[in-house]
Amino acid sequence: MTTSHAEPVSGQLPHEPEKATLEGRNKLIGFWLFLGGETVLFGTLFATFLALRGQTNEGPSANELFHLPLVAAATFILLVSSLTSVFAIQAMHRGNRSALALWLGITVVLGLGFLGIEIYEFYEYVVHKEFGMTTSAFSSAFYTLVGFHGAHVAFGIMWIGLIIGQLFRKGLTVVTAPKVYVSAMYWHFIDVVWVFIFTVVYLLGKVG
Repeated sequence: MTTSHAEPVSGQLPHEPEKATLEGRNKLIGFWLFLGGETVLFGTLFATFLALRGQTNEGPSANELFHLPLVAAATFILLVSSLTSVFAIQAMHRGNRSALALWLGITVVLGLGFLGIEIYEFYEYVVHKEFGMTTSAFSSAFYTLVGFHGAHVAFGIMWIGLIIGQLFRKGLTVVTAPKVYVSAMYWHFIDVVWVFIFTVVYLLGKVG
């Protein structure tokens, strides 16, 4: 009897298919090491920003620039996207490929919304407030840190999008499951980094 390409049901895969093979477990360990390196890199950017945030060169200061309601909306969107990625992993553990792809798709849409707000924010700063990359040491540190995070978000969106395509082409297997899991780990990581950016860059900028 030939196996159809119908929706996988619970029991066809291990409960945690991302850890079912040695290759999958090695991918998880390797990705944790990668995230350790990323943490060091972002830590360096945060330290540079804190050292330079007062060097405005008579340009706009953080208190004059930042519009917290807009940034708070972006933060809320990104945090919700982290929740939808959790729902995606839960769907994967149930062996439900359709729900997994749906939640990953919602995560991508929310990520695009966050990225759109960030691009709009940068546009407003450059065009209407004359706050460019070379305006001051503060602006250079700001765009480097926040822009670097934005590039990570863009990469995560493309990565998850490709994984959704693989799920429809190859199905949910012990080969594709580790890819889904590490992409969710990556997405949680950039969400946590953004919480620190929101606190250190925006909140402290407004009060300090």
